[in-house]
Amino acid sequence: MNAIPETPSDKGPLAGLMIIDMTRVLAGPYCTMMLNDLGARVIKVESPETGDDSRSFGPFIEGVSAYFLSLNRGKESIAINLKDPKDRAIFDALIRKADVLVENYRGGAMARLGYDWNALHAANPKLIYAAISGFGQTGPYKTKPAYDMVVQGMGGVMSITGHPGGPPTRVGTSVGDLTAGLFALGAINAALYERERTGLGRMIDVSMLDSQIAILENAVARYAVTGKPPGPLGARHPSITPFEAYETQDGHLIIAAGNNKLFTDLCSGLNRPDLATDPRFLTNSDRAANVDALKTELETTLKTKPTAHWLDVLDAAGVPHGPINNVEQALNDPQVRARNMVVHMRDPDGPDLMMAGNPIKISGVADPSTRPPAPKLDADRAKILAELGLTDE
Repeated sequence: MNAIPETPSDKGPLAGLMIIDMTRVLAGPYCTMMLNDLGARVIKVESPETGDDSRSFGPFIEGVSAYFLSLNRGKESIAINLKDPKDRAIFDALIRKADVLVENYRGGAMARLGYDWNALHAANPKLIYAAISGFGQTGPYKTKPAYDMVVQGMGGVMSITGHPGGPPTRVGTSVGDLTAGLFALGAINAALYERERTGLGRMIDVSMLDSQIAILENAVARYAVTGKPPGPLGARHPSITPFEAYETQDGHLIIAAGNNKLFTDLCSGLNRPDLATDPRFLTNSDRAANVDALKTELETTLKTKPTAHWLDVLDAAGVPHGPINNVEQALNDPQVRARNMVVHMRDPDGPDLMMAGNPIKISGVADPSTRPPAPKLDADRAKILAELGLTDE
């Protein structure tokens, strides 16, 4: 694939769209950050006193939350109290002008504020309303609060994470929040496409718990076939072998030989042709039935040389493989850097911060290595009010 040139005049496929961002913490802000990365204007509506909860989350850089900064780059901020009539008038004006509203309150909260789907649709029929919540807008749990950890546990993800016999283990990143944000992002873009034909918006209801069920993938299939709930397997794949982390002389590496040809290539690369003809390992089913024996055989060889040696060997053999990087190593990987996946937020009036880039690369769309800053609370109030033809008086 050819490098995608930076063309600052092209602001992205969502340029010209206005997003009202009523979200906080992670699931919603991640979704709206991606919408902003794709060119949309995102106006963050925050509570006047404290703003987004994550403004108080560590770690801090120059007294500012790096957590908040990393999820809100390029957005604008206006503080609105929806219990105040003057502020409600401002919010109503925003609703009439917006293309999309995203919120991540618990189910029913917007209705209690007087802004359920029927009210929003009546005020602006073209508005797309995306509600991200712990449990969705229907069902017995719809009004319950949730965080990532809660839905990882309830959704079965923690039950298949970690090592056999170990304690409950959270996935190392907040997949409960992030998956919900990404599902909402996809749904919003689908609704925008439909609106081109119909001129009408849709309500989108995304649940964090639903999102965890959706990513269980083959764990659901295994349960459906066997009737037994799957458990954790460490770094091992449940049905493909060899497909896990293996010990070397000085650490570990990943080998993923997903078919018989790759297994034969692996055996040749390791100078272990005997394994390719061993009756225990002839097919994937054979290998899966003898997974521990195969791991012992492979590690007998791998432990004789350091990881770097085997990475070169496996590269030459054409077998999918990789090192197990820590975060520092991952961020400095030459492939990661070549793909502009490490960017910097530049703030002339605040801290600069390294952060993850946008993994969506679109031809002809700029992918700058520096990103605009996250907003200070209520920083854009005067500009937004002027655009709406309103004042605070």
